Amino acid sequence: MVKLYARAYRVDMDAAEVLTSPYESFDAFFTRKLREGMRPVCSDPGAITSPADGRVEALGPVTDGGRLTIKGQPYRVEDLVGDPAEATRYDGGQFAIVYLSPRDYHRVHSPVAGQVSLIRSMPGELFPVNAIGERHVPGLFARNRRVAIVIDTERQGRVTVVMVGAMIVGRITVSAVDARDVPLGLHTISPALPVAAGEEIGKFHLGSTAVMFVERGVAPPWSRAPGPILYGEPLGGGDQR
Repeated sequence: MVKLYARAYRVDMDAAEVLTSPYESFDAFFTRKLREGMRPVCSDPGAITSPADGRVEALGPVTDGGRLTIKGQPYRVEDLVGDPAEATRYDGGQFAIVYLSPRDYHRVHSPVAGQVSLIRSMPGELFPVNAIGERHVPGLFARNRRVAIVIDTERQGRVTVVMVGAMIVGRITVSAVDARDVPLGLHTISPALPVAAGEEIGKFHLGSTAVMFVERGVAPPWSRAPGPILYGEPLGGGDQR
């Protein structure tokens, strides 16, 4: 099954961690690790990096009213992060969306160095997050199952990475909560979990999309254009020369 899937979706198995025995399940294959050193993380401490391998589908500003536009559809930050008061932090800030295709590595990594202080786990549907879903499901990203990972930093304020589930399974696990799927509700992480830029913070067990928000003024407008990206590569911030 793994061989058929890898062939059908052109999965780069050369990048995967080398095992001494077959994957024990399809989930173990889907959440596979990478070989050491396959993803060098940008060393600039001021940079904000991609949280995942995939494709930058959209990026840009958040209005002062906490609104943004994704593929022509309007969204409110509060519907994505799950808390109206928290959403106001990102008024005038920026967002970026990274879509993970079936061929991609499906672990999610911290875009900054900081501390994971909160996890919000939100119920939702499991609509596909491909072009068909984006075209036919209004408010797709705010309607699907979501887990928001809140990271507090010294240099970039608060950064939130929202993991959006998708069709078939939609299970999400995170490093800060020891559970097979993140239980619904608010989880305060005390003491907060320190993370380095590029350190793993979650896994998609089939899925999907990562939506990231940064506060106003912590970085210049994103320097990255839509297109393929690997985790650890800079989206913006840091030395722009």
